[in-house]
Amino acid sequence: MNKQFRTYHNSPVGWLKITSSDKAIKAISFVEAMEESSEKLPDILIQCLNQLDEYFKGSRKKFDLHLEPEGTQFQQKVWSLVSRIPFGRTTSYLEIARNTGSQKNTRAVGLANGKNPVPIIIPCHRVIGSNGKLTGYAGGLERKRWLLLHEQKHSSHRDKLF
Repeated sequence: MNKQFRTYHNSPVGWLKITSSDKAIKAISFVEAMEESSEKLPDILIQCLNQLDEYFKGSRKKFDLHLEPEGTQFQQKVWSLVSRIPFGRTTSYLEIARNTGSQKNTRAVGLANGKNPVPIIIPCHRVIGSNGKLTGYAGGLERKRWLLLHEQKHSSHRDKLF
């Protein structure tokens, strides 16, 4: 098994715990407080911290990191589709479901989106209800709202996000 590393980022939406292997980001989770980080951080974690800083300053619109989130084949498909949602834009669970092959997959898409192990980088906060309402977010709706408003503020798109 590959060695796992971890570090923390004090972001505007709270503490983020970031875990990686030597070469890829494995997970980001919202935590209440910082704990002990790995003694030596691999380059991928340092790059992730830098890119998160840029994102929260509004200068980074797209992440460029090697990711290895663990999930089922269907979850991986959903996360791949979610990764394509541009900065400052939103889409619906229904639209993602259609792109998986069936609009009947809406609930499954919601469950897969909720299991996204790399929030913010795989921008699951950009998925909203087909009625335009904010629904579900593992980090809480206030964080989802903050992330969407942050992106709207730093985006050339002037669409109403929700």
